[in-house]
Amino acid sequence: MTKIFRSIATYIALFIGAAGILVVLYAWNLPPFHGSVEMTNDAYVRGQVTLLSPQLAGYLVEVPVQDYQKVRKGDLVARIDDRIYTQKLEQAKATLAAAEAALANSEQSRKSGEAKIASAKAAIESTKAALQAASTAHARTESLLEKNIASQSEAEKNRAAFDQAQAAVHQAEAAALVAEQDLNTIVVSRRSLEANVESARAAVRLAEIDLQNTRIVAPQDGTLGEVTGRLGQYVSVGTQIGSVVPDRVWVVANFKETQLDGMKPGQQVTFTVDALGHQAFTGHIERFAPATGSEFSVIKADNATGNFTKVAQRIPVRIAIEPQQPFTDRLVPGMSVVASVDLAQGDAAAARTAAN
Repeated sequence: MTKIFRSIATYIALFIGAAGILVVLYAWNLPPFHGSVEMTNDAYVRGQVTLLSPQLAGYLVEVPVQDYQKVRKGDLVARIDDRIYTQKLEQAKATLAAAEAALANSEQSRKSGEAKIASAKAAIESTKAALQAASTAHARTESLLEKNIASQSEAEKNRAAFDQAQAAVHQAEAAALVAEQDLNTIVVSRRSLEANVESARAAVRLAEIDLQNTRIVAPQDGTLGEVTGRLGQYVSVGTQIGSVVPDRVWVVANFKETQLDGMKPGQQVTFTVDALGHQAFTGHIERFAPATGSEFSVIKADNATGNFTKVAQRIPVRIAIEPQQPFTDRLVPGMSVVASVDLAQGDAAAARTAAN
């Protein structure tokens, strides 16, 4: 009788053990219970974390925000003492005003040069008219001298007046040429002055940018991380004073390469979040990484050895979270999730999800 009970107990123990093994195989989706659902717990919520750093050096005179505070694009996070940069802007504006004044003076010089050219041309016309009169008088005197009507002294006097008129014409033409060269010099100098004005304007713009950069603002809507900037702290270019995490998040699930057969963009994904009491969410596959995760590591594994052991690699899969789901506002980058993809949904479901 005792042997019978012992046999029954043995069978019961074997049955319980076999049932436990089957439960474990079923829970881990292993043969003979391997179905169409592929699952991984190597998955995390991801987001774009933007580090905030100044582009200038100086002392922080204002830090009006706190850790984990909601901010809008353009909200002030910290401000650097701007007295030096304000004075640099005023200095640049003064330099610009001087350059513009020099350019305006050059414009007046150009107009004066054009007036001198016009005056020189008028002088040429006047001297040519005088030369014509002197030439006529000289010719008439020479004719009368041949007829012994005019005296020799009068002929010499008209000859000298003719020579003087010719010299006056040459002098007027030379003055006009000098005036034209002076105008060309003014025009060439004006180009240099115009370049000085543009350089001064650029300096003003750079000073304005530096003054604006004393205000470190949120680049987009989101939530601040830990604010490390402190009032009175001296910061240099690149000093981290905080970070902004935008509200838009997604999931990156690292599936084994043996699980990817049948996965396509657009397929629906179900995932649970550990931090939210395994709250379930839905999403869809957006795209696959162009390489395995090990290829993006700083130190890559070298498997060219004699004792090589094949290890299934993991490929990151980006999963978009469907909007208008409860508790999606509580998803933050870094949370651990468990993602599942039912490969039996087929191409039609994937195409439908992608279209939506």
